Amino acid sequence: MLRTITKDELKIILDNHTLWLNNKGGSKADLSSADLRSADLLSTDLSYANLRSANLSYANLRSANLSYANLRYANLRSADLRYANLSYANLSSANLRYANLRSADLRYADLSSANLSFANLRYANLLYADLRSADLLSTDLSSANLSSADLDKKYVQISCIGSRKGITTYCIDDDFIWCACWTGNIKDFEKRVRETHKENKQYLKEYLGAIKYFKSLK
Repeated sequence: MLRTITKDELKIILDNHTLWLNNKGGSKADLSSADLRSADLLSTDLSYANLRSANLSYANLRSANLSYANLRYANLRSADLRYANLSYANLSSANLRYANLRSADLRYADLSSANLSFANLRYANLLYADLRSADLLSTDLSSANLSSADLDKKYVQISCIGSRKGITTYCIDDDFIWCACWTGNIKDFEKRVRETHKENKQYLKEYLGAIKYFKSLK
């Protein structure tokens, strides 16, 4: 059952949390099971806070610091988490469906069994993140860093490629590619590359080389 938190109560909790973080007394924020739907927490420092099972759906958490926070079972559906620091956070079994995590820092985050379907993870840093049993249905992984992430399926990435010098990601098991705003299977990707870069031999060579490598892994 969710706890109702008034704006005044939330301010007191956050002020005390700031004091606690700075070793000036106060107390660590306990917002477990709190109803924080649509809350404005822009750039708020909630590192180490207890947000287990909290409802943060549609909340504004852009640029917030949630490193080491406990967000297990939290509802973050459609939350704005752009540029948020979620490194080492516990997001196990969290609902992140439709959440905007563009450019978020998710290094070493526990996302096991999390629902990330339709989430925006473009340019997110998922270095060493735990994504075992996570729902990645229709997740936008364009230019996301999946280096050393723990995944159920096989992913391979090639960086610094093409005109963007960005990251192209290929899921071997699903035969699915993310390249900038383009997504699709390897056959359609090759067709797209040949059409788009027929006048630029260098980019064409780079992408065809990547496609050849992807095919060799199947």
